[in-house]
Amino acid sequence: QVQLVESGGGLVQAGGSLRLSCVASGRTASTYAVGWFRQAPDKEREFVTAITWGGGVYYADSVKGRFTISRVNAKSTVYLQMNSLKPEDTAVYYCAAGDGIRVAPEHWGYWGQGTQVTVSS
Repeated sequence: QVQLVESGGGLVQAGGSLRLSCVASGRTASTYAVGWFRQAPDKEREFVTAITWGGGVYYADSVKGRFTISRVNAKSTVYLQMNSLKPEDTAVYYCAAGDGIRVAPEHWGYWGQGTQVTVSS
């Protein structure tokens, strides 16, 4: 029912910024919560941030104050603004959609293919 496509990843120096985009399509896409997860090599996929269809937002402690999630419902697009990037932010970032916000990836039903973010020191 929902298709997700991420973009905006790339290589950036520590302290720099990137903005990721997640474009959702499908008949019921606007009714889903949308979240961002990331997965570094040899690590489990972890929750980063999420936003509800009504605009409620949630952040992992590791990104509070640095990352901002926003949603433009009319255009079915969710943004992840990443500032003050650190090398430990390096990971593949995934966009996900689900019926509600949960930390565990298993609770999210739809996933994009991911976009690589690399932060150099």
